[in-house]
Amino acid sequence: MSGASVGGAPIVGITAYAERARWGEAWEMRAALLPWEYVEAVARAGGMPVLLPPVAAEGGATAGLDALVLAGGGDIAPDRYGAAPADATAGVDPGRDASEFALFEEALGRRLPVLGVCRGLQVMNVARGGTLHQHLPDVVGGNGHRKRTAVFDPHTVRVAPGSRTAGILGRTELEVPTYHHQGLDTLGEGLVATAWAEDGIVEAVEFTGEPRALGVQWHPEMGDDPSLFRWLVAEARSARSER
Repeated sequence: MSGASVGGAPIVGITAYAERARWGEAWEMRAALLPWEYVEAVARAGGMPVLLPPVAAEGGATAGLDALVLAGGGDIAPDRYGAAPADATAGVDPGRDASEFALFEEALGRRLPVLGVCRGLQVMNVARGGTLHQHLPDVVGGNGHRKRTAVFDPHTVRVAPGSRTAGILGRTELEVPTYHHQGLDTLGEGLVATAWAEDGIVEAVEFTGEPRALGVQWHPEMGDDPSLFRWLVAEARSARSER
């Protein structure tokens, strides 16, 4: 059964945060929220964005969706990849972990297109048995992936020629907006690295046997290159027509 649509636009679910937020003159309480740039990126690519709060579900959470974006956010609980928490690991939310890992598996089961962004890439990797570096400065000896607090500074990424990632981006070298302190260590089963930072940290992965799943370590929603979101929406249209 195909997903619902609004004006023919594919419905793209985006995982959201559960955080304390403030709005209006006096309101301050826990809210489901998401940086607006994700919403704009999906809408500009021709999709209809729908926020997916981190709630427990027994299945069917992706019903009605044509694609899924696993958004950025806090660190994944290290026990999910067999590690003890490092001192720098922060922002762990077991409820969000549970929700997003379930959403990812359900989306793959329905063969929905999936784009993982930053934390989302890490969810994809851990879900397939991969591991993470818990603090990149301890690994690469610098802060090139998170130079300043709350600023998406750029760095260079090299993309494997001939990869699906390169085909989507239309180039094999680019500057990307980035903000993360963790990264992929051991790759999960079925994942292939397709882009790297200058320090060797993996910046993108593809899935063998899952051509509609792709993850990037940078934040494309914060840049001016719409190619990844255009790819996601195009794949969503194609997938919907096949169901």
